Amino acid sequence: MKRIESAKNPQVKQWKKLLSKKERDKTGLFLIEGFHLVEEALRSGVDIVQLIVDEQKTLPPSWNVDNILITLVTEGVMKEMSDTETPQGIVAVCRQCSCEQTEMKTVLMVDAVQDPGNLGTMIRTADAAGIDAVILGEGCADLYNPKVIRATQGSLFHLPIIKGNLEEWMARFQQQNVPIYGTSLQNGVDYQSVTPAETFALLVGNEGSGVRRELLEMTTTNLYIPIYGKAESLNVAVATGILLYYLRHTR
Repeated sequence: MKRIESAKNPQVKQWKKLLSKKERDKTGLFLIEGFHLVEEALRSGVDIVQLIVDEQKTLPPSWNVDNILITLVTEGVMKEMSDTETPQGIVAVCRQCSCEQTEMKTVLMVDAVQDPGNLGTMIRTADAAGIDAVILGEGCADLYNPKVIRATQGSLFHLPIIKGNLEEWMARFQQQNVPIYGTSLQNGVDYQSVTPAETFALLVGNEGSGVRRELLEMTTTNLYIPIYGKAESLNVAVATGILLYYLRHTR
């Protein structure tokens, strides 16, 4: 078991680089922080390369970490590499998942949602609603951004999250006769007028501009959620939750 005392240690500098997307893409690694997220990763069989632990903290005895390299660090080193204001004292270096394409009856497709908190919340909501997979299109926030990871509360370990070309996926769903529901006020219908089904794909879009027009032209039906008060619109993560739970409530 190694011990590091200085924030200037080359290994610490290397870990800190993983807070950038460039380094995550280059190495295929990412960081998770906090006891809850690390525990969820362990339970889900995530490939944890290394655990970095504040020397003043104790790992739960129920954790099986026999085959994981553990490095103890000082409180100062942990603060230096933490992405939060109040570090919990544990960080894991994990290998990014290459998700296999399994049978998907219900899918959430995300077009260019850029806010990390929104994206993480949408993944968490899809997990809670029992959705089979999430497909992230071009322009989305990075899945392994620390803020996205925290917002998922571990749900990114529970279901396949695929980075892909939305046009190609929508063409595939069309061939399989899977209903594709877009989200748009223009040429849309009240979501409650649609009958929930066993199989569907829901497409949601960017916080400001919504779903791209060329994608909306490929959908089966476009939906909107009525606004009864004076708010101009709903937050995209909230709207996603309403639609997912409505569309899958017969399963």
